[in-house]
Amino acid sequence: MAPRLCGKSSSTIRSGWTLRSGRSFIHIRPRRLRHFPSCRNLVAFLSGMCPKPTKQPPRPYPQPLERLLSLRYPRIVGEVVDEGAPDHQKADDGPCGDLDLPVPFGAMHLEEHAALVLALESELLLRGELAQLGRPLFLGLEPVAGEVEGWQLRFGRPAKQATHLDARRRARTPSPLADNIPLRVKRKLSFTPTSTSSPSPVLSPLRPCRMAEAAAPSETHQSAVKATLSALDPSKASDKTLKIENTEKRDTLIATEKVYQKKWADARVFEPDAPSLQDEPFDTTSPDDLHDKYPKYMGCFAYPYMNGTLHAGHGFTASKVEFTAGFARMQGKRALFPLGYHVTGMPIKACADKLVREVELFGQHFERCPVDDIAEEGQTDGAVPPAPTQAETKTDLSKFSTKKSKASAKTIKTKYQFQIMLAQGIPLEDIHKFADPLHWIEFFPPMAKQHLESFGARIDWRRQFVTTDANPYYDSFVSWQMRKLLELKKIIFAKRYTVYSPKDGQACLDHDRQSGEGVNTQEYTALKMKVKEWAETAQKKLQGKLPADANIYFIPATLRPETMYGQTSCFVGPSLHYGVFKVSDSEYFVCSVRAARNMSFQNIFPTWGEYPQIATLSGKDVIGTLVDAPLSVHTEGVRILPMETVKDTKGTAVVTCVPSDSPDDYITSLDLAKKAEYYGIQKEWVKFDGILPIISTPQYGDLTAKKLVEDLKIQSPKDSKKLEEAKEKAYKEGFYKGTMIYGDFKGQKVEDAKNLVRKQLIDLGLAFPYAEPDGKVISRSGDDCVSALLDQWFMNYGTAETGGDDEWAQMVLEQIKEMNLYDADQAFVQVVHWLGNWACARSYGLGTKLPWDPSVKVESLSDSTVYQAYYSFAHLLHKDLFGKEVGPLGIKPDQITDDVWDYVFARRDRADLPQSEIPKEALQTMRRHFDYWYPLDMRTSGKDLIQNHLTFNLYVHSALFSKENRPRSFRVNGHLMLNGEKMSKSTGNFLTIKGAVDKFGADATRIALAEAGDGMTDANFEEAVANANILKLFELRKWAEEMIRDAVIVDSAEKYMESRETLRIKNYDSVQRKSGSPLFLWDHIFENELNGLVAETKQHYEATMYKAALKSGYYDFTAARDFYREATKAAGLGMHEDLAKRYIELQALMLTPIAPHWADYIWQEVLNKPDTIQNALWPEPSPTDAALTAAQNFVRSTQSNVGSAEGGAIKRLAKGKTALFDPKKDKKITIFSAKAWPEWQKKYIDLIRDKYPNIDIKAISKSIDKSESKKAMPFINNLKRRLDNGESPDAVLNRQLAFDELATLRAMVPGLKQTVQKCVAVEVVAVDEGGKTGTVVNEDGSEGEKKSELPPQAASAEPGSPTFAFENVESLPVR
Repeated sequence: MAPRLCGKSSSTIRSGWTLRSGRSFIHIRPRRLRHFPSCRNLVAFLSGMCPKPTKQPPRPYPQPLERLLSLRYPRIVGEVVDEGAPDHQKADDGPCGDLDLPVPFGAMHLEEHAALVLALESELLLRGELAQLGRPLFLGLEPVAGEVEGWQLRFGRPAKQATHLDARRRARTPSPLADNIPLRVKRKLSFTPTSTSSPSPVLSPLRPCRMAEAAAPSETHQSAVKATLSALDPSKASDKTLKIENTEKRDTLIATEKVYQKKWADARVFEPDAPSLQDEPFDTTSPDDLHDKYPKYMGCFAYPYMNGTLHAGHGFTASKVEFTAGFARMQGKRALFPLGYHVTGMPIKACADKLVREVELFGQHFERCPVDDIAEEGQTDGAVPPAPTQAETKTDLSKFSTKKSKASAKTIKTKYQFQIMLAQGIPLEDIHKFADPLHWIEFFPPMAKQHLESFGARIDWRRQFVTTDANPYYDSFVSWQMRKLLELKKIIFAKRYTVYSPKDGQACLDHDRQSGEGVNTQEYTALKMKVKEWAETAQKKLQGKLPADANIYFIPATLRPETMYGQTSCFVGPSLHYGVFKVSDSEYFVCSVRAARNMSFQNIFPTWGEYPQIATLSGKDVIGTLVDAPLSVHTEGVRILPMETVKDTKGTAVVTCVPSDSPDDYITSLDLAKKAEYYGIQKEWVKFDGILPIISTPQYGDLTAKKLVEDLKIQSPKDSKKLEEAKEKAYKEGFYKGTMIYGDFKGQKVEDAKNLVRKQLIDLGLAFPYAEPDGKVISRSGDDCVSALLDQWFMNYGTAETGGDDEWAQMVLEQIKEMNLYDADQAFVQVVHWLGNWACARSYGLGTKLPWDPSVKVESLSDSTVYQAYYSFAHLLHKDLFGKEVGPLGIKPDQITDDVWDYVFARRDRADLPQSEIPKEALQTMRRHFDYWYPLDMRTSGKDLIQNHLTFNLYVHSALFSKENRPRSFRVNGHLMLNGEKMSKSTGNFLTIKGAVDKFGADATRIALAEAGDGMTDANFEEAVANANILKLFELRKWAEEMIRDAVIVDSAEKYMESRETLRIKNYDSVQRKSGSPLFLWDHIFENELNGLVAETKQHYEATMYKAALKSGYYDFTAARDFYREATKAAGLGMHEDLAKRYIELQALMLTPIAPHWADYIWQEVLNKPDTIQNALWPEPSPTDAALTAAQNFVRSTQSNVGSAEGGAIKRLAKGKTALFDPKKDKKITIFSAKAWPEWQKKYIDLIRDKYPNIDIKAISKSIDKSESKKAMPFINNLKRRLDNGESPDAVLNRQLAFDELATLRAMVPGLKQTVQKCVAVEVVAVDEGGKTGTVVNEDGSEGEKKSELPPQAASAEPGSPTFAFENVESLPVR
């Protein structure tokens, strides 16, 4: 259709000119332009070419413009959109409404007429006359990055309107319209000046070097930067986390933390060393002797990758080592917690290279990055637009409408690396420095150290280092490691399928991936199903595109070649698109583009990475095509049939059909046979009658698929969940238990026949090997990865089944059995069984050069396996993390030969010194440090590293180190959630270590991490816990200070009461009975409880169960103090000075591993201890007294029962029911204590005595008469509980309480009067046998009044289980 310039009346759109070309249009009107004098020539130009708008039908262009538009113009994608305009009728309301620009939304391909728009925009914008509109503008020609590189002429707010010149079409192109653009504008746009009489003026290529010259107001240079900072402000990453307003208490605690961190650093508290050669002679002291005499602990976590700051998840994993190291110190061990920094691999290099390109493109401060490059339309209120239905599809592209409102939001995309750096808080002026990979290594490690120091980590910073050749010592260590593994044949050179990035030109391993970590290659057998007869539609589409004698093959990929005898058809997705790809002059493949791309890197196509596509067919086009099916009994061929569930994201998108053993194939074939007419096929094509049995299984017979479909009641190919279950069952049963009953390998097990059939197919030329990633993998460079068949160096991981070194794998499995893996054993075993060869070298990124092939570097998960051994003496080799300063032993990197490494890592006998320039004493010192610190005692990591990092660690340790020097334990934790949700910067739910410490302080953060969880399930950092502990720690510290510094010591209970009544003091807890004074029942119970909690907490720390340790050693500890305080206060005794001080001391010790700053302040500042608590030993309490423990449990249960009884009365009254007493009025409590046990219990006592100590409650319950079960089982459970709590069997089974019940009840009376509302009297009654009569027990323990006709509650009392009666003092009716 010829382009036409049309006049339009205002009744349709507006007066002006509409330039149409096909369905595209642009509308220009002079109403606004006439206000700009410089635009009048353009208005006149347009007016001269077309008469003033009328209601007449469209007329042709004037001849001059017709000639211009008949020439070829640059392809220009015009996003000429008024961002704020609600629809095309209201363009004037938008921020650029004055321009009267076209309003169609989205990218339009404006061909010829776009040059006219360019002329208009140039005239308006480049002269700057839009400044009169009084709004900020972004003007000028800017580079564009992305799929299509080029330049954009930008304007508006925020420069969403643009004309994009496609770089692919920017070569010298005729552009007569240049004659109508003023010369000054041409210069701005790099137009070559031409004469107006020239028949074919040219548009010179636009060059990046001219971009910087594009005019733009200086104040808008950083618009993209500002937009990024506004949307991705680092502070907003934690926008939805807890905000703390009153920070005085927190700031006080943080100030103390800084003081003690400095003290520890100055005193080098966390810098342990092995016993020196002077301490213990080298020749006569074995490693076992050292460990016996000088117990040690060495733990670490996976060294962090240094491409950003450490987040709370890092802190969570580190805290497991941190707490254990703190506890190990208290056990008297030399505890080492070292840390290095991982910088090997692609991430840093890829990011640095991105910045190089971005600096070149946008300038050093990215001032030339246009804001609309990073902005995209967003929905208000998070709304997601519904997908359009078929009925909504537009048919007339010349009509545009939108319901976008002015409130529509823009979202900022993180499109560029500089934006990511801004979001991390890197100053704008420093970002360009990160274009150098070395700057990353210099910048982030010191920051990580600073953040972990503020966290209070017990790290020996002398041993820090960076990986790669940036540290020549570590570089030498990795080179030695790789040479040794090659020498031991643990590294092999072979062709293997490897996940590969075509863009990067190298294997893409886990650490090189943006997504898809843990994805491996899946190998298939690709069948060649030769086309015998094309479907009519396909035949027409391919006519003339293929040689007459060409062999064309459909290529299904199968995991079950042993079933190919039973092929009945071949499936395609009817709505999918398939390519016909040229393999050779006579051979062509039909499959998905994705599969062909994979094949092109597997030597299937003649040229690496190329897969020439000569035609495209839809699945629907090929239905009915007749093809050969290799090995099938249907030698006449099978048909291509439709299968709706075929996907082009897995396999080749061609699926061969074997209904005997594939539930999917069976149900689809059944469906096709039933609905042949619906699917547009012939029923006989399905070949569903007389399915051939191929495999016999014990559980499902000879037709596994049929049996499973019927058993699971699968009705349709859409029953995806059931089909997935059936598929898994069919495969497992067939492979592990199946026997071939057809074919050349009849009678053999399927697991043996599988590879034999595959080999047969490949040898006959009927199939070939094909592989692809078993999931989507995106490299850090943004590439969609493939499986490539590479000549590559591999770590020979894996069992015989996965093509690895089976002997090596068995060594690892044995090692797993001997380690403490904290319930993760099975996960490690599974990884060993599925793991295969691992590419250990790559050509791109940072790292150590492969010693025998310097053209490649050691892969990032292969240089980070046994670095824990390097920690043992790293500080002796170098003083800084880069190895620039030689360490105290004076050893230079080039002096460390492989023989030296072998010696210091105990691969040679201790007396077998290597030939070396290094002095003998230095060699022995390094060996001493390794002998002492190894083996590694504990290593912590996230559970996601089991599948690679941790399992590789076991492999390489087992290859290089003797059995006694292999790791003892790996502690694997789950991921860390924040406030119950996944941590995410984009949602504002994110926290760094620094952010947590700044917000809560180190100790409160550490407590919240301990509270977060201990198992492999995902943990949860609750900010509310951290915040609450600021107050708890502050108040507990204040209380301890007052108890020690402001103590008021009294001689007796009388003096205590007198002091409370007469003295005016802040904290009456500080009035204490003096040291050495007699202890009462409450004192004994408190002391006993502390002893029990100390022992319990020790057990939890030993098991690395920090949440449980925090409960017993902190929460329960303070609860015990609170109970003691209230009990002694009610009894008029006050706390005992010795016990108050003992509690404070023990509380500090219990919290030392988790909250060391707080603990050390209490230790040194409050208790005036001479040395840091970091050097204190774990307390050894006296054994708990079972009688006191029983008394304590009795008191608490009795108090709880009293409270429950009172609460029950309150609830009854609230519901309008009657109650025996009114809780809101003065009342008396009568406690009934039984003198003897009920007679019915005797036989159950005898039963327990007979079964002890093997008391099986479940078995006992079955032997009890049902009529007595309700009362007998609670009784039996109580007896067992008492035995489990440590009471002696004699005391329990001989019907003796371990404590004096009446004495304990008398001691409780004062407390009950204070804690029970309106309680004015408490009476204790000793109940006689039978429960009818009893005796009042006086306060001094003497017998008082005899009672008869006791209430019914008295009869229910048992020794150790008193009952209660409440009555109001005034005898008034109660409702």
